[in-house]
Amino acid sequence: MSSLDWIVLFGTLITIVGYGVYKTYGAMDMDSYIRGKGDMNWWTIGLSIMATQASAITFLSTPGQAYEDGMRFIQFYFGLPLAMIILSVTFLPIYYKLKVYTAYEFLENRFDLKTRTLAALLFLVQRGLAAGITIYAPAIILSTLLGWNLTFTNIFIGVLVIIYTVSGGTRAVSITQKQQMAVMMGGMVLAGILVIQMLPVKFTDALHVAGKMDKLNIVNFELNLSDRYNFWSGMTAALFLFLSYFGTDQSQVQRYLTGSSLKQSRMGLMMNGLLKVPMQFVILFIGVMVFVFYQFFQPPVVFNKVQVEALENSAYKQDFMLLEEEFTASFNEKNQEIMGLLQAVEQEESSAIESARQRIKAQAERQENVRSEVKALMLKNNPDAETRDTDYVFMRFVMDYLPKGIVGLLFAVIFSAAMSSTASELNALGSTSLIDIYKRSLVKKKSQYHYLISSKVLTAFWGIFAILFATYATLFENLIQAVNLLGSLFYGTILGIFIVGFYMKWVRGHAVFIAAFIAEAIILLIHFNNGGSLLGVEIDIGYLWYNAIGCITVMLFSALIQPILPGKSPEPRVLDEYE
Repeated sequence: MSSLDWIVLFGTLITIVGYGVYKTYGAMDMDSYIRGKGDMNWWTIGLSIMATQASAITFLSTPGQAYEDGMRFIQFYFGLPLAMIILSVTFLPIYYKLKVYTAYEFLENRFDLKTRTLAALLFLVQRGLAAGITIYAPAIILSTLLGWNLTFTNIFIGVLVIIYTVSGGTRAVSITQKQQMAVMMGGMVLAGILVIQMLPVKFTDALHVAGKMDKLNIVNFELNLSDRYNFWSGMTAALFLFLSYFGTDQSQVQRYLTGSSLKQSRMGLMMNGLLKVPMQFVILFIGVMVFVFYQFFQPPVVFNKVQVEALENSAYKQDFMLLEEEFTASFNEKNQEIMGLLQAVEQEESSAIESARQRIKAQAERQENVRSEVKALMLKNNPDAETRDTDYVFMRFVMDYLPKGIVGLLFAVIFSAAMSSTASELNALGSTSLIDIYKRSLVKKKSQYHYLISSKVLTAFWGIFAILFATYATLFENLIQAVNLLGSLFYGTILGIFIVGFYMKWVRGHAVFIAAFIAEAIILLIHFNNGGSLLGVEIDIGYLWYNAIGCITVMLFSALIQPILPGKSPEPRVLDEYE
């Protein structure tokens, strides 16, 4: 990168961290550290909720997802607005009436301590690992692109986040996320405008190319449980994920519990429900435009430049050069077919359009075969080589084609996104560890100052844990899918506990506790046998369905177990205060 890019990158990051520390500097008690001052307005809450979910993975992996698979990932978010409405009507009023620090306090009021502790521990395990992925995901890409050491990059991101999160708590996280969202969306929109301007064809022609090459496949109404992204999984399976993530995950609950009133928190949630889908649409569409750009300007055979350079300096250099020549020849032929397609579209010749589309598809398959052969060479040269390059697509385009200054800004986008989501996670992990485990069960009667310091120590601990996990992690097939998969393994069970608490008033603590263990065991069995068979039954389902299965299983077994234990469960707490 140029000197200007480095100035933009570090200037942006230092400004955000410094602003967060400055605005929250001074004396505070445990209440203000965990819940802020309780004076956040709806748009700050909305931006904070969006920034928490919009990790660096969103900006690194989503454009690459669109480049490879088109727009259909947008269907994952179709259930989000409905989830926000349900949460605003049901979950949120209860949290406000109980004046909870964490979502899991409700479970002790409704059931008992062990159920609260179980849900808190499930959250800590899931979110603690996710925090590591949230750091690692951008770090491995950024370290490759910038030529940095991976461990240093992990530490750099982690330490920046720890500084202001430990210093200012929840308020620091919420305040800095406004600046981070401005940087993130401003940078992405600018990149989208630039890539469209750089196209050698009209915007309408670009849409024709994307459409004929199946990249604008936004909605699929086919009911297929093995398909990860279709309308039905988005409106059902993903709905369960969003209900659990936004309703029971402390990293999100803590964002809207800072609101000055129930109305402000509700409006913040609805803002997220209304704006998140368009935001994801924009990011995916940028990925599609990058795909179209590379139909006119030859893309690299493999987008991970470091792995290509390693191959060029190996004994397989000659084989690689021959494959690269074939890739170039195929690209040139495909480019000619694309120009023929646009001419056929202009002349409205349907048969010529279909014929050109089939020839383009054949050349695309030929290019993909060449890419597979190159990746095989990479593995021959180094069995540990990383061959999955989808997450490198967008930033490789940025580095190769965008002007000075903009490159630094886009890197600042990725770092800001990593910081915003990681800060929320560490903040929530520290709060849950303190309120639901340390203060409730381990050290019960200490001063407010003791718990304030303990909260800071626990937040720092989780930050160090995330850095260590990130250092020893391995790259998943696709980063954004990795995070959603990890959440889906646990979110369904947690949501099921809460749904039983809200709506199945006859179920008591022992029954839901046992049901939660059974449900989690079933989910893990399904996951580790997915694509194979379990007890003679073939299993092939998308991981989003884990959320629905986990939730429904907890509800079902709670209803079945409760009659067996009528005299062995403690009486439910008085419900009037939160009904």
